[in-house]
Amino acid sequence: MLRLRTRQDVEDFVRGCTFFGTGGGGSPQVGLRILLEDLEKYGEIVVHDVNSIRDDAYVVTPYLMGSIAPKTPEVVAKMTSLGLVKRIGIADRILAYAVLELEKYLGVEFEGVVAIELGGGNTPSPVDVAVTLGKMIVDGDYAGRAIPEIDQITPYLYDIPPYPAAYVDEYGNKTVVSKAINYLMAERIGKLISVASFGLVGGASFAITGKEMKKIIIPGTLSESYIIGKTLREAVEAGKDPAVEVAKKANGYVLFRGIVTKKDWEDREGYMWGTTYIKGVEEFEGREAKIFFKNENHIMWFDDKVLATSPDIIEVIDAKTGEPITNTDLKEGMKVSVVGLKGREQFRTPKGLEVLGPRHFGFDIDYIPIEKRVLDFPVIRP
Repeated sequence: MLRLRTRQDVEDFVRGCTFFGTGGGGSPQVGLRILLEDLEKYGEIVVHDVNSIRDDAYVVTPYLMGSIAPKTPEVVAKMTSLGLVKRIGIADRILAYAVLELEKYLGVEFEGVVAIELGGGNTPSPVDVAVTLGKMIVDGDYAGRAIPEIDQITPYLYDIPPYPAAYVDEYGNKTVVSKAINYLMAERIGKLISVASFGLVGGASFAITGKEMKKIIIPGTLSESYIIGKTLREAVEAGKDPAVEVAKKANGYVLFRGIVTKKDWEDREGYMWGTTYIKGVEEFEGREAKIFFKNENHIMWFDDKVLATSPDIIEVIDAKTGEPITNTDLKEGMKVSVVGLKGREQFRTPKGLEVLGPRHFGFDIDYIPIEKRVLDFPVIRP
């Protein structure tokens, strides 16, 4: 059981969630704010062990769908013309509405809440839902990282359907999808709802029993996030290299260190697509790296050779402060370190690679585990 009792506890937790967000996973600034508000209101935030949920009880998974890309003046003008002005709550607080809508539709009361993924905004949000609605937040998630598409989770791997689902946007528009013919259509419907409101929508689905949940969850990931966030902070406080220390703690690698020279991106079909370019410094002087992202980081090249791909974790952190950086916040001129970790075993299977491997993103690249790829590169192995 994990108990967050102080501001530092919450900061460490959100920092670690942002790390596993691999460049996506929502806004850590929002995630930190809502959890600090919860801490002030309730005194502590308790994360419950998976086995705390009764086998015959029901759990639910709330999540955000849509793009985190900044809105242009043209988009803001269009939103105003459609009446998308008065919000029912900030984006990361609309998940509770979706959970209540699904409870109403199904006629059940959920005992627990399970995060769909790890991320600086997208994990604190379901934690907030659980605390606000008086439910248990479970120590685990269904992805072990942040992911852009709804089928890149363990429920898909275990053939658990993504419906019924309830969606609520920031402006109070509500939709219940009683059935979708497959995950692709469930994803498309949810994304189109988010596109319609030019941003994020709160969703709730995967209403399953505790017994079913225990078979498919990746356990302990919220506690793991707290430990990683704490490791980054303590490394900086001790005057150590945060990238080296977190790689050591997580049994990973420092893949690169350099200055961000360019970031190309576009908002495409509700996703933030793009490439980050990094010029090497220090032991990587004279080298270049680039990272492809679709919301999250998925492929990294070292001097035009593939070094790492999803489902393995590619995370960019501030080289000095150790703070994980989302692709929304990443800017030219930043000095960064890139850390790589092994992905979750569930997604290294043929079915997992089908939805989260490099070919899924349109690249003619075979998945090779990061621990094998790094053997051909001058990475730092703590």
